[in-house]
Amino acid sequence: MSDVNNNAKTFRWWNIALLGFATVWGLNNVINNFANQGLAVVTSWILIMILYFVPYTLMVGQLGSAFQEAGGGVSSWVKALSNNKLAYFAAWTYWVVHVPYLAQKPQIIMVSLSWLFKGNGSFIKTASPLVVQGASLLIFLAFVWLASKGTTTLNNLGSIAGIAMFTMSMLFIILGVSAPFITHVQIATPNMGDIHTYIPKFDFQYFTTISMLVFAVGGSEKISPYVNKTKNASKEFPLGMIILAVMVAVSAILGSFAIGMIVNSNHIPADLMANGAYQAFQFLGNSFHVGNLFVWAFAITNTIASAAALAISIDAPLRMLLGDADKKYIPKALLKKNKRGIAINGYKMTAVLVSILIIVPALGINGMNDLYNWLLNLNSIVMPMRYLWVFLAYMMLTKQLDKYKSDYMFVKNRYVGIGFGLWAFLLTAFACILGMVPKMNMAQDPSSWWFQLALNIITPLALIALGLILPAIAKRTNTDEI
Repeated sequence: MSDVNNNAKTFRWWNIALLGFATVWGLNNVINNFANQGLAVVTSWILIMILYFVPYTLMVGQLGSAFQEAGGGVSSWVKALSNNKLAYFAAWTYWVVHVPYLAQKPQIIMVSLSWLFKGNGSFIKTASPLVVQGASLLIFLAFVWLASKGTTTLNNLGSIAGIAMFTMSMLFIILGVSAPFITHVQIATPNMGDIHTYIPKFDFQYFTTISMLVFAVGGSEKISPYVNKTKNASKEFPLGMIILAVMVAVSAILGSFAIGMIVNSNHIPADLMANGAYQAFQFLGNSFHVGNLFVWAFAITNTIASAAALAISIDAPLRMLLGDADKKYIPKALLKKNKRGIAINGYKMTAVLVSILIIVPALGINGMNDLYNWLLNLNSIVMPMRYLWVFLAYMMLTKQLDKYKSDYMFVKNRYVGIGFGLWAFLLTAFACILGMVPKMNMAQDPSSWWFQLALNIITPLALIALGLILPAIAKRTNTDEI
């Protein structure tokens, strides 16, 4: 038996680093945070890597090592360390944070197709929010139907698109950094050699943007199953995680430099989050005399990746919720499956929640660009809520070290471990709460600003509240099964 286990441990530190990088990183992470902070984001990247990302990934390593057979990820960890009720809320959180994510994917697909066929970013500036959100709703419902039929083809396309997206991200960094030296184009941001250009102004506005940084580096719990497939896990897994952090930091910093050479950090365009990657590739294509070749490649890649992510994210988180959580907390109607094994009522619940989040904002947010930016920022508020369960699980594990042994230990001292977990938990919560403040100029459109603030507060509270209501419904409807 030991020989089998040893043979199974084929992952080395470089495999862990590369797998983690492909899982957590993408070009849009660079674009979105540059849009929020400009070149000062370089310092922010260094701080978030040291203070948050490295401890986060190493905590995940210990949790993955302690629960080698846990198939449900975070909810399985919480169930083992506490009780079924907390595990249900962990599974619910993991599912429900995907609602804003699903609401934005149709927008991303439309922006990609606009660049592919029109070759410019006018769509985000001229389109009516109601028209766009109506089209988004149709796209989303089409993918709900598609996901109910099976997503094998899109899974395969998604894997291909993931590799292509990673390649495009690396290509962007290489071309962006080298362009001024090879093509002698003018650098857009002045004083890039001055250290003060990279120092953030640590004011209230700065702290409202931290949620986007946390959102960018989160999600490493997805690679936790590979801890126990790593040779000499106690040494090679943390080494792989540290190399991963270095790779992400280098990509983030060089990517920010590349954007700074193309876009003036002191005058950031309002549509940078939506159009920035395409504008940058268009600039590089013109600089290297290949026209819109890079734009077309990125648009096709982004369309396929977003389509695959949309279909998969309708199904996979719901399967985790309904499959791993205690049935005592889930109304039996949600567990009903069709002949293809699809939880059809769960799909309907997903469709209703996402449809509301697609249509309601369009009634009060003026302009497609503001709507796009708002929904992206909402994701940065809501998605990190699932990371809170990772840190809670780690603190509970640290309290029970005698019971749960693991090949890899982040820290051996119980109190130090709880301190790391509490720090990461509080930083995540702090980022999510301050992230609720709208990033637009209040003076320019006060009614839209207040509408966004209200949605930013109401949306996560409503999603959490629904998770509290379902067990009450289950108590009334599942009496014959309890």
